[in-house]
Amino acid sequence: MNRTMSVVKLEECRERIRSQLDNVVDFWLKYSHDTVHGGFFTCIGRDGSVYDELKYVWLQGRQVWMYSRLYRTMERFHKPEILEAAKAGGAFLRKFARVSRTSGQWKCAFCLTRDGKAVKVQRTIFSECFYIMAMDELSRVTGDQEMQLEAEQMMEQLIHWVRVDSSGLGRPQLPGDVPANSMAVPMMLLCLVQQLTGGRGPEVVQKYKELEQWCVQQILHHIQRDGTAILENVSVDGKELPGCSGRLQNPGHALEAGWFLLQYGAERTDEKIQSTAINKFIELPYQCGWDKTHGGLFYFLDVDGHCPTQLEWNMKLWWPHCEALIAFLMAYSQTRKPELLERFLQVYEYTFSHFPDANGGEWFGYLTQEGKVALDFKGGPFKGFFHVPRCLYMCERILDDLLANEDRTL
Repeated sequence: MNRTMSVVKLEECRERIRSQLDNVVDFWLKYSHDTVHGGFFTCIGRDGSVYDELKYVWLQGRQVWMYSRLYRTMERFHKPEILEAAKAGGAFLRKFARVSRTSGQWKCAFCLTRDGKAVKVQRTIFSECFYIMAMDELSRVTGDQEMQLEAEQMMEQLIHWVRVDSSGLGRPQLPGDVPANSMAVPMMLLCLVQQLTGGRGPEVVQKYKELEQWCVQQILHHIQRDGTAILENVSVDGKELPGCSGRLQNPGHALEAGWFLLQYGAERTDEKIQSTAINKFIELPYQCGWDKTHGGLFYFLDVDGHCPTQLEWNMKLWWPHCEALIAFLMAYSQTRKPELLERFLQVYEYTFSHFPDANGGEWFGYLTQEGKVALDFKGGPFKGFFHVPRCLYMCERILDDLLANEDRTL
């Protein structure tokens, strides 16, 4: 693709991405807000109807973060209704999401009733992760220093659970349960460090520097099989685990880790990390994860070719494609390598021809291997106002930068 064609194509992509972001924001503003009890409905059908009033804390936190980020950084979303939605969601989280424990530590619920009663608590760190993201980003909009301090205090608790003593999570150490390094944990902690330090002074950066480096090293341990595969779970000392869990590949997660590492490398002008991010965490998952028959990315794979134990392994889900779009476009923006732009455009064509709902708005989330809509709801316990708008938001900003500097970059 020559330079002129690249510019035209990227301008077309930007316009479509911008239009989709407006569409998705409008959908959630229209259908997801609970004006009676606060917070957001996330179980939303194709037509915008609410089919379950349960509220999932991951998704509450993600929606507060997304609204706050859009309001703070994009002029066209600097609107009172978006600010008020973010503040109302934050108030609902602060009032109901935390459930006290006898240890004196705060654990966040996984699921709440419509009026905020805890239904379920998971023995993981992820509800707390998205609570931190929400509080920190909202505090940047409102200037609420107490909210920012609360985010930092919960971050300290997470660090303690992950690196010192996990008993506060409520998960007993059973004799047959071998400790493992699941890539989701260092990935999320790295994401949180980038959230808490972004735009803040050197003291805050220094506070989390060692943790950030630890997260990067933990992620790099997932490069296995002599550099030919990214495995989702490895031992705590970075070795391959036996059985199905050890053979598991999650292309979407690896691609997401890839762009987290790209951001880390770019901030430090660390070309080695940038190269590793592209070659191992972006190219490898794409090569093994792309369905060469029907197109799209598989959800899960077994590195040895066995059938993964996750029965939905061959479905095409919205979020891995979102991560692939961010990863390839960011990689191209940093390197200007034409093959990375070609990868981006391949994922782009598949994604925008399969997931968006031209009639009802927003995106479908779950497709069959052949690319047909398997489930037509727009939101559920795991799909909310996050992966799609974050992808569109980030891609629009990257494209803005590329096209603004087209004489130098394309």
